[in-house]
Amino acid sequence: MRLLTILTGFALWCAALPATAQTVAGQDLEIIGKPIERGIGFQPAATKLAADLQWLDGMVLVIITIISLFVVTLLGWCIIRFNRRANPTPATFTHNTPIEVAWTILPIGILVLIGAYSLPVLFEQQEIPEADITIKATGYQWYWGYEYVDHGFEFESFMVGQGENRLTPAVSQELADLGYTDAEFLLATDTAVVVPVGKTIVVQVTGADVIHSWTIPAFGVKQDAVPGRLAELWFAAEKEGIYFGQCSELCGKDHAYMPITVKVVSEEAYEAWLSGAIDEYAGVPQAIELASAE
Repeated sequence: MRLLTILTGFALWCAALPATAQTVAGQDLEIIGKPIERGIGFQPAATKLAADLQWLDGMVLVIITIISLFVVTLLGWCIIRFNRRANPTPATFTHNTPIEVAWTILPIGILVLIGAYSLPVLFEQQEIPEADITIKATGYQWYWGYEYVDHGFEFESFMVGQGENRLTPAVSQELADLGYTDAEFLLATDTAVVVPVGKTIVVQVTGADVIHSWTIPAFGVKQDAVPGRLAELWFAAEKEGIYFGQCSELCGKDHAYMPITVKVVSEEAYEAWLSGAIDEYAGVPQAIELASAE
C-alpha cells in the first residue's frame, strides 16, 4: 500500500511538471526567452546584439555605482568635517579653480569612455545587414500580422485565449493543445514566427492603426511600429528554442494582450516548416522561387 501511494504521488508530480519543450517539424524546442517571476536580471542573451547590450549595461552600472559611492562618501565627509561644531568659523572663499577644473574634465572623460563603448553597439543595431530571411511585422489593435516577404505568404498571430484577461479552463486547454503550460498564459501566441538558427533575419516593422512596438528581450531588439513608416531591425539567433516578446508601446486598452512568440529551429526543421507554411498560407512554392532565381 505504501509503495502504491509513493508511485501514485510520483506519477502526479510528473504530470504537474511544466512542459519545457515543443515540437516544430519534428524538432523539440526548449522555452528559453521568457520572464521569470520576481526576476530582476536580463533574459539569457540569444544574439550577439543582446550579449553586447547586457555587457554595456554591466559596465555602465559599475561606473555609476563608483560615482554614487564617491558622492555619498564626499557628502558624509563634508557633514562630519564642516558642521558647525567641528568648523565654527566657515571659510569665505568664493571659488576653487582646481576643483572646478576637475569636476568639469572628469565627467567629460567618463562620458567619452561610455560613448566609446556604447556607440559601436548602437551602430551594430542600426546598420542593417543583408538579410537571409525578410519578415514584415505589422502591429494591429491588438495582435501582430507577419508576412514572409521572400515566400509570398502571411498570417496573423493572436494571444492564446484572446479576449480573456484571466486564465480560464478553456484557455488552459487551448494552451495545452498548443504544447504550452499555464505559465505561458499572456506570453504564448496561437501562431509563432519560425526562423532558422544562425541566419540573419531582417524584420520590417510598421503599424496599421496606432503606434506599437516589436520587442524580443532575449534578442536585444526593439522597434516602434509607426503607421505609414517602415522601420527595420535585425537579429541572428544563436540558440534554438522558443522566445517571447510583447508589444512595448502603449497602444490602447488591450496593449497588455498582444504578445510575440518566435521559435528558432534548425535549418532542416525550418525548411520542413516553410514547405508546410507555403501550402497552408498559399505562398509561392519554393520550386517556382528557385526557377525564377535561375
